Amino acid sequence: MPVKNRFAELLPEITGWRRDFHQHPELNYDVQRTAGRVAELLRGFGVDEVVEGIGRTGVVGIIKGKSDRSGRVIGLRADMDALPINEITGVEYASTTANVMHACGHDGHTAMLLGAAKYLAETRNFDGTAVVIFQPAEEGGGGGLAMLEDGLAERFGIDEFYGMHNMPGIPVGQFAIRPGAIMAATDQFDIKVIGRGGHAGKPNDVIDTLLVAAHIVVALQSIVARNVDPVKSGVVSTSVLTTDSTAHNVVPGVVMMHGTARSLDPGVRDQLQEGIIRIATNVAAAFSARAEVVYERGYPVTVNDAEMTGHAADAARAVAGDVDTGVQPMMAGEDFSYMLEARPGAYIFVGNGDTPMLHQAAYNFDDNAIPFGCSWYVQMVENRMPAV
Repeated sequence: MPVKNRFAELLPEITGWRRDFHQHPELNYDVQRTAGRVAELLRGFGVDEVVEGIGRTGVVGIIKGKSDRSGRVIGLRADMDALPINEITGVEYASTTANVMHACGHDGHTAMLLGAAKYLAETRNFDGTAVVIFQPAEEGGGGGLAMLEDGLAERFGIDEFYGMHNMPGIPVGQFAIRPGAIMAATDQFDIKVIGRGGHAGKPNDVIDTLLVAAHIVVALQSIVARNVDPVKSGVVSTSVLTTDSTAHNVVPGVVMMHGTARSLDPGVRDQLQEGIIRIATNVAAAFSARAEVVYERGYPVTVNDAEMTGHAADAARAVAGDVDTGVQPMMAGEDFSYMLEARPGAYIFVGNGDTPMLHQAAYNFDDNAIPFGCSWYVQMVENRMPAV
């Protein structure tokens, strides 16, 4: 079964919603306009119940099928928030908010799930209940966890969660998925190197914190290269160094280092944390300096349930005819991981074509992907809860 014909008819309308969201991007939990528009549209579709304020600004819509003999409840999730990036796409519907844009395609995800909700409310050709979930604060705010802590899974009786993300580099009309880890745990670290500042012409009188920091940056790379099993994945990146001085002739007394650690395995995650603390502390001590390390765990690994991955792939095949079931994991993070820890489910990529990569100022969601994404959401419901 190809893309559902109804979505060809609805494409101009859904595209209009998407471009409106794109013009008015909002950050983190401050998605009041977007969430309000989502709730308004859901009510207009005639869904059975619309609940706002789940996870602060999340929106949930309940759509009941023609029957409920199965008693099954399927949750479909899309994210709503944008990124603090200044858009350079030049499209006529570009962001009207300075330094904020939909650089990850959450506008497309929201529009596609709205299109699916409209279709499901019209047809109700399934046996059970579909729960459409519009989540705030995916970009670092943990909105998925906030919705769960507000009782998302228990309050609405959700049995399975399914999510989708567009992906540049995958042709439009194609899907990719894998069982197991598909996106990484995303941790961050802050290292404060404390030495003794002084005149750059008197190195014998200082404890050079920049020299110490440089040795730490290099030594941190030994964690993945020499501690982590080479058949497993890990990333340690130091991304920011700042000092308490900007003068050419002053050795700073303090250097701040900031970075990220990424992993696909709980054991590797522990190794990265232990290694960063150990290396920073001991390298600093070797130079008579001191290192204070703060390590914060972020989103957990996004792990697809093997059985549910099969169901998600089946739905993709019904829409696209084929699906890549061996896509390589990404070292980016995703807070849909919290939902997959709470209930079994799966996360799939839908092609966005040959476009700039996510989180870039030139990125734009390809509206031609809309019918495929909408159809996959609907197919998940109809496959997992077939009408009787």
